[in-house]
Amino acid sequence: MGTLASILAKLGLARPEQRAWALYDFANSVVVTTTVTAVFPIYFQQVVAGDWDERQSAQWFGYTTSLALLVVAVLAPFLGPLADARARRKRYLTLFLGIGALGAASLGFVGAGDVALALLGFALVNIGASGSFVFYDALLPHVAHPEERDRLSTTGYALGYASGALLLFLQLLWIQNPAAFGLPSGPDLSPSEATLPTRLALISAALWWVLFSLPLLRRVPEPPADLDGGAPIANVVGFGYGRAALAQVRISWQHLRELPDAARMLLAFLIYNDGILTIVRMAALFGTMLAIPRDQLILAILLVQVVGIPAALVFGRVARGIGAKRAVLLGVGAYALISALAFLVRDGTGFLVLAVAVGLVQGGTQALSRSLFSSLVPARRSAEFFALFAVLEKFAGLFGPALFGLVVAIAPDPRYGLLSILPLFLVGGALLLGVNVERGRARAIALE
Repeated sequence: MGTLASILAKLGLARPEQRAWALYDFANSVVVTTTVTAVFPIYFQQVVAGDWDERQSAQWFGYTTSLALLVVAVLAPFLGPLADARARRKRYLTLFLGIGALGAASLGFVGAGDVALALLGFALVNIGASGSFVFYDALLPHVAHPEERDRLSTTGYALGYASGALLLFLQLLWIQNPAAFGLPSGPDLSPSEATLPTRLALISAALWWVLFSLPLLRRVPEPPADLDGGAPIANVVGFGYGRAALAQVRISWQHLRELPDAARMLLAFLIYNDGILTIVRMAALFGTMLAIPRDQLILAILLVQVVGIPAALVFGRVARGIGAKRAVLLGVGAYALISALAFLVRDGTGFLVLAVAVGLVQGGTQALSRSLFSSLVPARRSAEFFALFAVLEKFAGLFGPALFGLVVAIAPDPRYGLLSILPLFLVGGALLLGVNVERGRARAIALE
């Protein structure tokens, strides 16, 4: 029993609320893996928009992603301070969870030609997943002490990779061997029967997301309200809320100006994370345009999940040795190399090699970015600052996928799409280099 407790403590999971919090990564990551990255993009391009040109479907897929992120970017700065002021972080997380799960489940009912319905459901998934993470991330400083946050954040990402790999593996089994699971198989299937295994995979991701979110909703306590930080909207109701919320947004930006290192970290994250999200969201479409077979594409994405489990944990240990900032810089540098090397990919083998490289750095880079930012802001205003974190992340996320869609539409080779995001890693890394972590943490403690 003591050994188990020691292992949990080393992973940042010593207390029940920490384990429940980390399980939301386990819950949410499957919809990112199945719906955003692996199964649905291929299903959309080959079946739903099968009559479209591949470049046209990739272009609209990117535009839909950008539009969904814009919705979250607009809503977050209003809801974040309100969540702090009225102690509604978990309530808003649940709201976005419901929106996203509904969209994810709806994708299991679209077929050939249902392009508009498919893009609507996909937009809801992106809104729900991205919106819920605003309030999920805001709970981190309330469930972990400063010295625990890097460990807990990277463990959450490792759990997310584990769940994504597990469910995607099971989905692959029934997609490739439907008869073994009692599903329709054979040469004379109707379109509905032929696509049933894939559509069930999309529905299963929605169910998984909801099921494993329940521990967080039940066991993580709602942090107390911050009536001081959210004063403009704490007691406003009705039509006055819109005006008060705008006033609160202005105050939030003023609060951020009091934290120059947090602001610089936020700007750096805005830029380099745009590149990361573009690779995650567009990888399957990129592979499809290179004529890489579907099975190899999904295998590559499965490899990202499998490699990402130990890699995220190793990143946590690396951060304890060299600091979170240096560890993130290491990941950003690796991504710059990946986006450059993507131009050399010609076949499935090259795609698999890049997938492994992404798996080695993706989870650790994003997890440590989350915990590093949480250490640079006062905990009592966590939702307010993570709302700004989300706003800049989502506005950045508008640019990368849209740029990818535009470049692949006009360039002679789709490989230019990933090469075009190389400057995002170079500029973001340069900005992060200028963040003074110790000074920023001292300032956050002073304001607390």
